[in-house]
Amino acid sequence: MTQGTPARSAVEALEAEPLEALRRRRSAKWRAHPPDVLPLTVAELDFPLAPPIAAVLSYAVERSDTGYATGEGLGGALAGFAGRRWGWEIDPAAVVAAPDVGMGVVEALRTIVAPGSTVVVNTPVYPPFFEWVPTAGGRVLEVPLANDGSGFRLDLAGLAEAFATGPAAYLLCNPHNPVGRAHQPAELAEVVRLATRFGVTVVSDEIHGPLALPGSSFTPMLTVPGAASCTISVLSATKAWNLAGLKCALVVTGSAAMASVVERFAGYVRPRTSHLGVLATVAALEAGDPWLDRLLVTLAQRRVQLGALLASRLPAITWHPPEATYLAWLDCRAIGPGLVPYQRFLDRGRVALEPGPSFGTQGDGYVRLNFATGADLLDEAVDRMARAL
Repeated sequence: MTQGTPARSAVEALEAEPLEALRRRRSAKWRAHPPDVLPLTVAELDFPLAPPIAAVLSYAVERSDTGYATGEGLGGALAGFAGRRWGWEIDPAAVVAAPDVGMGVVEALRTIVAPGSTVVVNTPVYPPFFEWVPTAGGRVLEVPLANDGSGFRLDLAGLAEAFATGPAAYLLCNPHNPVGRAHQPAELAEVVRLATRFGVTVVSDEIHGPLALPGSSFTPMLTVPGAASCTISVLSATKAWNLAGLKCALVVTGSAAMASVVERFAGYVRPRTSHLGVLATVAALEAGDPWLDRLLVTLAQRRVQLGALLASRLPAITWHPPEATYLAWLDCRAIGPGLVPYQRFLDRGRVALEPGPSFGTQGDGYVRLNFATGADLLDEAVDRMARAL
């Protein structure tokens, strides 16, 4: 059980929006494909907003409170949430606002990375990592995740070899998207040891941190002994509470050296944070725990449901159920290489997933499926996928 949360058995699951209501949404997930396609693609939730968030946004709109952001309350809200959920003590003054995790990461790398320097990433990985690094002036150095048959994990030996080459930074995905790995404290401690030894700055994308599922836990990088001297953490409420369109993220440091990096961010970063995003994020972190607990129970149910559906209807597909996130990394190489599985599910089954190759060469023949939806829609999607074969 995640620290600070109630017993799961006492928490009621969430009800997803009905399909007809979802079709009326105008966000990317529901506008990228024709209406006969079921989208299980980008990390958007198919559930209604948490009531505290809906209330604070409605209150602001009713009062025309839609101006520029101040960031007021963000540091204290994150410190309270992190303390309750993860036992992470944060100095509210060490929290800086950014419009989104991507901009926070890019600005951190831009400050650290000399033009042409390498940045280590673990593949397969969230596709924007391959854009963020060159945007900051760096080159991606891939260290694929290890997979011993029981699941994906950090290849610590591979990281040691990569760090010895003198990269400027290590861009960590914690928890890892797309494989759903909640990295363990011992693994992260070794990362800190290697980073300290070789002088590598760690930039940790922890956007999925609140989404550790029952049976696992999230370890914030800055809770690892020694990490404060070499780590910048970037978080957001967007994935856990479905706030991506409201543009607010949090950059956290734990030492003067890392704080000095953040202080050198370009002057346009903080002012581009959304006022409504700040209001929604503070509401999520201060009053969104009960709703989040319901979401985690719901996602655990969908994870079990998806496993049963795959076993009965798509036995050719294998997977390792994620420890965190609501994303399933499906090995469809028995169906075909490259984009073949993605294209077949879309063209024949009218189910849109994320194509594995966009996550790096290790994604060949894979697809990523978002199971943060209703039980009926997930059942229908897997049924369509099976019929597509």
